[in-house]
Amino acid sequence: MSEQRKKNEKNFLVQGSILAIAGVITKLIGAFYRIPLLNIIGTEGNGYYSVAFSIYSVALMLTSYSLPLAVSKLVSARVAVGEYKNAHKIFRGAITFALLAGGFVALLVFFGADFIATTIMHLDMSAYALRVLAPCILIVALLGVLRGFFQGIGSMVPTAISQVIEQIINAVVSIAGAYVLLNAGKAVGKTRGDKSFGPAFAAAGGTLGTVLGAFSALVFVGLVFLAYNKVFKRRDHSKKRESYKTVYKVLFVTIAPVILSATVYNISDFVDTALFNNVMAAQGFSKKEYASLLGIFQGQYSTMINVPLSISSALAASLVPSLVATVQTGSRKQVHNKINTVSRFNMVIAIPCAVGFITLAKPILNMLYFTQDNTTAALMLQMGALSVVFFCLSTVTNSVLQGLDDMMTPVKNAAISLVIHIVTLFLMLVVLKWNIYAVVLSKIIFSGAICVLNAKALRDRIGYVQEKKKTFVIPALASLIMGVIAVLVHLIFELFAGPYIATIIALLAAVVTYGVAIVVLGGITEEELLGMPKGATLVTLCRRLHLIKGEYR
Repeated sequence: MSEQRKKNEKNFLVQGSILAIAGVITKLIGAFYRIPLLNIIGTEGNGYYSVAFSIYSVALMLTSYSLPLAVSKLVSARVAVGEYKNAHKIFRGAITFALLAGGFVALLVFFGADFIATTIMHLDMSAYALRVLAPCILIVALLGVLRGFFQGIGSMVPTAISQVIEQIINAVVSIAGAYVLLNAGKAVGKTRGDKSFGPAFAAAGGTLGTVLGAFSALVFVGLVFLAYNKVFKRRDHSKKRESYKTVYKVLFVTIAPVILSATVYNISDFVDTALFNNVMAAQGFSKKEYASLLGIFQGQYSTMINVPLSISSALAASLVPSLVATVQTGSRKQVHNKINTVSRFNMVIAIPCAVGFITLAKPILNMLYFTQDNTTAALMLQMGALSVVFFCLSTVTNSVLQGLDDMMTPVKNAAISLVIHIVTLFLMLVVLKWNIYAVVLSKIIFSGAICVLNAKALRDRIGYVQEKKKTFVIPALASLIMGVIAVLVHLIFELFAGPYIATIIALLAAVVTYGVAIVVLGGITEEELLGMPKGATLVTLCRRLHLIKGEYR
C-alpha cells in the first residue's frame, strides 16, 4: 500500500494536468463553435439560450454536480485501503441515486418549462430550449457517477477523453440544429406575427448538441467501465464488506452537503439572470434589449472566463482523491504541501489569464467574434478579469475543505457570500443602474468573499496559511511583464500586419514572455517542471536557454 500511496503522490498533478488539458481543449472548442452559433441565433437567441442554461445548471446542481466529487471521494477512500468491492458498491448506490434524482428533475423541468421560463425568468421564449435540455439532466447524472468512479481510482483519462468527445459532438450538432430550427422558427414567426420565434427555435436547436454530446460521452465512459469492471473487483483482498444500508447512508451524508455547497456556490448565475431580467423589465427595457445584453454576457464574456476556470476545476477534481488518501495515510505537512502545490499551479495559470483579458480583451474578442460589435463584451471582460483569480482559488479551497471531510463549511461560506452578492447586485442594478456591468462586478465580490472565508476556515481547521510569494507575487510580476510586452507587440504589428495577425502574434509573445519570466523569477522550480507532462523536455529547453543553471541528466 505504501508503494501505491507514493505512486499516487507522484502522479496526482500529472492526472490533474491531463484533465486540465482536456478542459482547455473543450473550452477552446466551445469558444470557437459559439462563434458560428452566435452568428446563427443572434444576441436575442443567445439570451434565450443563456436563460435555459441557467435553469438547466440549477437542475444539474440538484442531481449531478455533486456526484463526481462525492463518488471520487468515497471510492478513493476505499481504494486507498484495498476495499475494491466496497468501492464498487458505492458506485452502484450512486447510479441508483442518479437514476432517481436525475429522472425526477428531468421530468419536472420538461413539464414545467413554460411556468419556469414565463413566471420566474420573465423570458417565455426560452421554454423551447429548456424543454430540449431536460433529458440531458438524467444523462449527465449518470455520466457524473462514471466519471467520479474513474477519478476515485486515480485515472482522469476516461473523463478527459469523454469531455473532448462530448464537446466535439456538441459543437457539430449545436451548429446544425440551430441552423435548421432557425428556419423552422422563422416560418412559425411569419404565421404568428412574432419574429422572436426564429431566435427562440434556433436557441433550442443549439441546446440539442448539449444533449447528444453528453449522451455520446456517457456511451464512451460506460464502455470503458464495462471493460474495466471485472478486473477492478478481482483486486480486492480485504475481508471488510459494507452493507447497502451503510453505503446509502454514507452516500447521503456525502452527497447532501456537496449538493448544498454546489447549489449555493453555482446558483448565483440563476439568481443573476432572474434578478437582472426582472429589474430590467421594471426599468422599461424591452425583452429583446435585456435578452441581447444577457446574450453578450453569456456568449462572449462567460465563454472567455470559463477557459481558465476549466483548468481550476480539473485541478480540484484531481486533488480530492489524492488528498483523501493523504489524509488517511500521511501527515499534516504532506496535506499542506499538496494544497500548496495545487494552489500555486492554479495561480500560475489564472493570474496571467486575468492580465491577458485586461490588456487584450478587445483584440481577442474581435478576432473570435468578428461579426459582432464587441465593445460591451470587451469592457465586461476587462472589468471582470479579477474574478478569474478569485473563482479559481475558491474552487480549489472548496475542494480542499470537502476532501478534509469538512463538508458544511463550504456551504456556509458560499451562502454568506451569496447574500453579499445578491445585496450588492441589487444595489448596483436598482440604485446605480449599471445594468449588465452590475452582474460582472458582483461576481468579483462573490468569488472574493468565498476566498476570504475559505482561507480562514483552512487556517482554523488544519492551521494552513497560503504561501504568498510564489503563489501570488511572482506570477503577478511575470504577468505584468507579459502584459506590457503583449500590448507593445500588438501595437507594432497592427501597423503593418493588420489586427488579427497582430493579435495572434501578441498572444504567442505573451505565452513565451510569461513562461520565461515565471522561470527566471523562480515561480516554478526544476522539480516542479519535471512533475508536469513533458516535464523533462521543458527542463531541457530551459537549460539550453540558460533559464535554469546546470546540465540536465
